[in-house]
Amino acid sequence: MSEAPAGTAGAQILVVDDSSFNRLLLKRRLAELGYGEPDMAVNGVEALAAIAAKRFDVVLLDLEMPELDGIGVLERLHGQNGAPPVIVISAQTEMSGVIRCIELGAEDYLPKSFDPPLLKARLQAVLEKKRLRDLADERLRALEAELESARRAQLSLVPRDFTGLSRGRLTVAAHMEPAREVGGDLYDMRWVGAGHLVFVVADVAGKGASAGLTMARSMGLIRAGLRLAEIRGEVPDPGRLLALANDDLAADNPDMTFVTAALGVLDAETGEGRICVAGHEAPLLLSDAGVRMMGGYSIQPALGVMEEFPYSSTGFTLTPGETLLLLTDGVTEAQDAPGDLFGKDRVVEALSGQIEPGPAIEALLRGMADFVKGAPPADDVTVLAVRYLP
Repeated sequence: MSEAPAGTAGAQILVVDDSSFNRLLLKRRLAELGYGEPDMAVNGVEALAAIAAKRFDVVLLDLEMPELDGIGVLERLHGQNGAPPVIVISAQTEMSGVIRCIELGAEDYLPKSFDPPLLKARLQAVLEKKRLRDLADERLRALEAELESARRAQLSLVPRDFTGLSRGRLTVAAHMEPAREVGGDLYDMRWVGAGHLVFVVADVAGKGASAGLTMARSMGLIRAGLRLAEIRGEVPDPGRLLALANDDLAADNPDMTFVTAALGVLDAETGEGRICVAGHEAPLLLSDAGVRMMGGYSIQPALGVMEEFPYSSTGFTLTPGETLLLLTDGVTEAQDAPGDLFGKDRVVEALSGQIEPGPAIEALLRGMADFVKGAPPADDVTVLAVRYLP
């Protein structure tokens, strides 16, 4: 008897052949190689039922069988998640048959006149490949679970209770959708005292876990600056808040990771406010007259690029019934399958006739979805809207 390969005794093997002689021969060969008792099936129908009921490490499959042949089995298994690897063992020797089996996912092909050492070598190779695939799948599942946990943690950082945040003459809504499990966009809304709403939308360059960490860091810095202003009893200045965040982000930034942001403070009673835009998409104003870009402010550098930059804010006033909308470039740069961009004109078109924050955001997201037609997202998407009621 040959020395059993390491780890073979517990291998789950299914032998599929309509010939009892061939099944017995394979059973004997497997025993000689140190493998345990294989499961048996006499045709493709029985084989598929066995595979559905039990997890196998490898299937030794004949091609010519009644009811359902080996090609039929391979066709059913092709593309299935978790399908076992298949070694075809057949008397057919035509190259077209071999090619067809490989096209349908068979790992290997052996003639029925094989030598036992050849079966041993092929089985060892297939089982090792399966072991490595199983290990990779296990690590992938663990990584996906960690990323999903990180996604939930990230989404928990941003406010969701828009009814509770809507006070006085201000109503608010927002939406954030990372392109991957974790994204680099952020938004926040906080009340300072009873009369002023602070709101921000920001976008970290890049996507994925590293952008998500920078996003969380940026949000923490902005909130820290906001808390400092509250302790001092001050209405926070948007330029000052972004300057404080920028000093920390730019101090040690060898990769030159930057963050664009638009941060505003709005008086809930008068509609008067101040805004600072750091390399970000232009704020939009929605009213009965239509959609227009906010003007009168200066676009300053993105955060993290230049230390001690003197960010400044600009005053603005919302007229009764007007809505201020902030978005990230994941909206304007959303791509369809051919690679065309959604663009600012389509943003304006999607928002036409919309004033209420929630419905306006929903209309914009519908317009994007109709444009991309199921194409995978190219970037994170974030939208925030604040309305000053009449």
